[in-house]
Amino acid sequence: MRIGRYPVRWHIVLLTLWTAVWFVVAERHAAVSWHYLREGERLLFGQASGGGLALYANHPDLQIGPVSFVVAGLFAPFPPDLGEKLADAFMSGLGLYMLVLVGRAAADHYLGTGVNHKRLQQRVLIAGAAFIPMWVEVSVRFAHLDDVLALFFTTLAVRALVRGNATAVGVFLALAVDSKPWAVGFLPLLLALPRPARLRSATWTVALVAAAWLPFYLTHLETLHAARFTIPNQPASSLRWFGVDDPATPWWDRPAQMALGMGLGALAVRRGRWPAVVFLAADARILLDPSVYTYYNASVLLGTLIWDSIGQRRLVPWVSWIALISLYGSALLIPSDSTRGFIRLAFCLGSAAYVLLWPQRPPRGRRGRRSQGEPAQGTLINN
Repeated sequence: MRIGRYPVRWHIVLLTLWTAVWFVVAERHAAVSWHYLREGERLLFGQASGGGLALYANHPDLQIGPVSFVVAGLFAPFPPDLGEKLADAFMSGLGLYMLVLVGRAAADHYLGTGVNHKRLQQRVLIAGAAFIPMWVEVSVRFAHLDDVLALFFTTLAVRALVRGNATAVGVFLALAVDSKPWAVGFLPLLLALPRPARLRSATWTVALVAAAWLPFYLTHLETLHAARFTIPNQPASSLRWFGVDDPATPWWDRPAQMALGMGLGALAVRRGRWPAVVFLAADARILLDPSVYTYYNASVLLGTLIWDSIGQRRLVPWVSWIALISLYGSALLIPSDSTRGFIRLAFCLGSAAYVLLWPQRPPRGRRGRRSQGEPAQGTLINN
């Protein structure tokens, strides 16, 4: 079946219907945090006092990147209720487009290896069905445009990485960090590029991150205090299982999250498993975060989607469904804070060990070409 010149991808049709179902469910209690984006957008563009380049110095609670405020400004001309609905629909649509991007990246990654394309579509369908509930949670229920954009730009970086476009990888990773600072955990994707291309890509990333953030720091040194902003250490946090009973974020926590995520990602690339980078960075984030908001799990489910679609060859992407059941199911069904924290801890440690250590069987085509000098999986050639 075709619509005009374009073939209908039935797995995308089914995922679109699945998204619509979850959208309707979430829309009844939607946009919990959209007011932060509206406030930050007004401050950034000088429509409220204490904003402009002094935004983060005066409002350290707005832990949101400037790119997110710029995009939020696209919905400012509309009446507040309509702008909110349009933003919800826009963010939901990005999730579906990300599924298309991951599917295309998987097809390109396995091109010439004998992997059946329909099997890839089935894999994306099953993993995507687990991804959608968490995507709607972050995009509709909480309306966290900053997290949405960070994950969207990271998905674009993964697509560019598979295609060998080093410049695009650097630009998209920079935009992810400029949307939400915790996206620095995804930077080990740069290491999957060949060395000369890696340097060019990293230069773009550093330049664009500096262009977005330095004006705030150079004009208002108090902006440095924004990095010390703390949130409550909730009883269900995995930090409690490490003996961290501080009432708020420990001083070492944010640096540890970033260092752990980047370290695990670098190890994954070294072991030829770059599709695990997003998954491992998301694991590090929720493992060490003092808060346990369900929308955090969207980053994990994007990581499992990429891993299940590109990083492994099983038809059934069971990692995505284990993530959904463990993280979202426990939040809904288990009343004990301590038990939920333990489940999160066990999932993060177990899944990280699995993707890093479980033996992987390379595709047949790659095994043959590797003997003729082709780079190992995870090392891409720049076009």
